[in-house]
Amino acid sequence: MDAALLLARWQFGIVTVYHWFFVPLTLGITWMVAIMETAWVRTKNPVYLRMTKFWGKLMLINFAIGVVTGIVQEFQFGMNWSTYSRFVGDIFGAPLAIEALLAFFIESTFLGLWIFGWKKLKPGVHALMIWLVAFGTMASAFWILVANSWMQYPVGWVFNPETGRAEMENFLQVISSKMVWAQFPHTIAVGFATAGAMMLGVAAWHLARKNHLEVMRKSAAFAAVAMLLGSLGVAFTGHVLGQVMVEAQPMKMASAEALWDTEQPASFSLFAVGDKHNSRNSINVTIPGALSLLSCNNFDCEVKGINDLQAEMVAKHGPGDYIPNLFVTYWGFRLMVGAGMLMILIAGLGVWFHRKGKIETRGWYLKLALWIGITAAFVGNATGWIFTEMGRQPWAVYEVLLTNGSNSPTVPAAWVAISLVGLTLLYGAVGVAAVYLFVKFAKAGPGDEADNHDVAASMVY
Repeated sequence: MDAALLLARWQFGIVTVYHWFFVPLTLGITWMVAIMETAWVRTKNPVYLRMTKFWGKLMLINFAIGVVTGIVQEFQFGMNWSTYSRFVGDIFGAPLAIEALLAFFIESTFLGLWIFGWKKLKPGVHALMIWLVAFGTMASAFWILVANSWMQYPVGWVFNPETGRAEMENFLQVISSKMVWAQFPHTIAVGFATAGAMMLGVAAWHLARKNHLEVMRKSAAFAAVAMLLGSLGVAFTGHVLGQVMVEAQPMKMASAEALWDTEQPASFSLFAVGDKHNSRNSINVTIPGALSLLSCNNFDCEVKGINDLQAEMVAKHGPGDYIPNLFVTYWGFRLMVGAGMLMILIAGLGVWFHRKGKIETRGWYLKLALWIGITAAFVGNATGWIFTEMGRQPWAVYEVLLTNGSNSPTVPAAWVAISLVGLTLLYGAVGVAAVYLFVKFAKAGPGDEADNHDVAASMVY
């Protein structure tokens, strides 16, 4: 791999994973703020108003950083990946344009009305604004995933030999791809789980210090339920996505399990030490038949192994190494699953303790929710996205376009290195600012009841 391509891949990976830290939280917390404000409009309970304004403030910080870090994503395609951009431009143009012109327009417009409309809009109309923002974030995620899913499972296109480009043949087939409808609900569930984990952790910090107890009790209960439902949703939709992956990207599943030889039934690997040179595992602890059950919902399913899939790829596409980085895919998959299971446990305990009225008295649990719950959410998000993208390698577009040769041929490695260092430092500075602001306002807590009563009284009824 030449230096320019390697640096371009590192740059794309760094800025994408960094951006992905903020996306799931935005997806989930926007909906949760909308539910809180609706509860206030319906009940006139001032606690819900305090919750809305407090969590809404943290939502805005995250939203702003997410927008800033997301802008570079599309510019990268032209800067470092011009060959790729030229090849997929006809396919990517439609979903990315719709995302920018429709979904992001909805988000930005109605978010502005929500921010500045507290004293100018009727309560019901004001609540409608944040619901429209929530729908906008979901629409934005959908169209981005349409583009990404086409890279994972290209459908509805034809190759034009005269231009050397992929051209869209069936837009409906592109947006109704089974990969889209496996990835989209999975991503939405991740958003609720992440937002629940963050809210539960912040509420736990305040409960441990006996601050704003009424607001934080309700927030912790709300967050624990959202985190539990979201995490269970992630597990279920992840199972569905895994089965789609077995059909559409069998090499990704085989690399996630370090499954070298085709098995029927196939065993799920708990711990393995791979030996790629000899195409086998030197150590492998497995659960017999479990991989067949996960792949096909029965214990007799055949799951193809890396060796057979590599041979098929060579026969179809010519000589080459078509095996992803097994260390990244194998351990990334396990970190992702482990983080998800930990989140289910923490959320379940939170719901249980709340029902018993004991959540604020369990100091050990509050520390667990703050430090482990939040960490598990972001580790799971990052490793899940890395697994999704690295498991597709060496393809930029699965079985259509190799990553090697997709970068910009006229951009030297030195230029890519400059932009890589510059963006990494810039994103690092933005990250420090984001964490500082988030922690500052999270520690400050909600405003007192008198301040929020003034807001409520000044709204137009």
